[in-house]
Amino acid sequence: MVFQDLRLDPRLLRSVQHLGFAKPTDIQQEAIPAVLVGRDLIVSSKTGSGKTLAYLLPMMQRLLKSRALSKQDARALILAPTRELAKQVYAQLRLFIANTPVTAALIVGGENFNDQEKLLKRQPNVIVATPGRFIDHLEHKSVFIEGLELLILDEADRMLDLGFMPQLNAINKAASHRLRQTLMFSATLDHAEVDELTLSLLKNPFRVALGSGHEQHSDIRQQFIFADHLTHKEALLQHILQHEPIKQLIIFTATRDDAERLAALCNQQGYSAMGLSARLTQGQRNTVMQQFSGGKYQVLVTTDLASRGLDLLQVSHVINFDLPKHAEEYVHRIGRTGRAGAKGEAISLVGPKDWPALQKIEAFLRQAVEFTVIAGLEARFNGISTPTTKRNAKVTSAAAGKTVKKAPNAKPKAVKTAKKTFFEGGDDGTAPVRRKKIDAV
Repeated sequence: MVFQDLRLDPRLLRSVQHLGFAKPTDIQQEAIPAVLVGRDLIVSSKTGSGKTLAYLLPMMQRLLKSRALSKQDARALILAPTRELAKQVYAQLRLFIANTPVTAALIVGGENFNDQEKLLKRQPNVIVATPGRFIDHLEHKSVFIEGLELLILDEADRMLDLGFMPQLNAINKAASHRLRQTLMFSATLDHAEVDELTLSLLKNPFRVALGSGHEQHSDIRQQFIFADHLTHKEALLQHILQHEPIKQLIIFTATRDDAERLAALCNQQGYSAMGLSARLTQGQRNTVMQQFSGGKYQVLVTTDLASRGLDLLQVSHVINFDLPKHAEEYVHRIGRTGRAGAKGEAISLVGPKDWPALQKIEAFLRQAVEFTVIAGLEARFNGISTPTTKRNAKVTSAAAGKTVKKAPNAKPKAVKTAKKTFFEGGDDGTAPVRRKKIDAV
């Protein structure tokens, strides 16, 4: 199949061809025809599979070919969980509305409310927004959606993880009429609240599930490396920076302070690096992302702000300096590499504090992971055994090119000092490192 077979408006076809897309992906072949005939849609697909185009193209087709239900209200609303993802969707949308009468607005937090109110008074056809800021405008009566034709939820599970269920229900209620189509997209939909949301928002939806979140991404090679403590993780990171053929790299960490410190470490290793966290203003975050996507920086060190949806085609490596709290987030993080048919590397450093998160990831992926050993940087920590499970880790030595057998998991040995016993050593091996709370998106 080619895009011409979908019988899209010639202006859309020209845009698709100009962007270099030769034929629809599997998910686009399944989703676009269903949307064009008016079906509600729920989609689960691996990250990087073309979900954004799967809803932008049929949305634009409807806006160009059908009469509006209301002359004043927005016709389509696209909701994304984070400002960064909303901005990326809006940037792609602008490529398709060029040379058409369709107008659009971006409404996200962190920007001037009054300026957004003026923008909404121009009655844009499409609004791309984050749920929190959009509900602020809805309650302020800056915008009306009684005539909304398309409600699109991108990364629905992440919106629920961030606590946006009340806002989504309020938006659904404000645009509740029988002619509205609702499209729900995410890389993972194995979420109890997603089922609840599906029942309340969608009417007899057409379901598309291509490559579940549990399946291995064939274009991403995943490695796991044991680490004893924070200093050991930093030594492993330096080794990776020195020996891996990195084009662009994203490092995920749990705290804002680590994002800033590791960016400085990467700069010391000769890489141009920037840290991204909620500590930055929205304008600063926009600048960092634009410069990274434009190739000014080789390394982006970030909290989970950059784990979703961002289409960064030059990212060859992803490093989980800290494992995420939610197993689903692991899938989204590593999905920043291996996009559009390119090969990618995902490396995760696993210390004692990461062990519970690793067990959740294994349960989600439905398989035990194997660990890689870097010669000269071997860890004493090799997992925490439980009464019901013991692991014989089959470990591959990256440097020596051989497989070695590790002893069954045991509890990590405590390091004794004059003051206390602890499991994570400090920079000098004599004092524990206090890690701050996980950064909020």
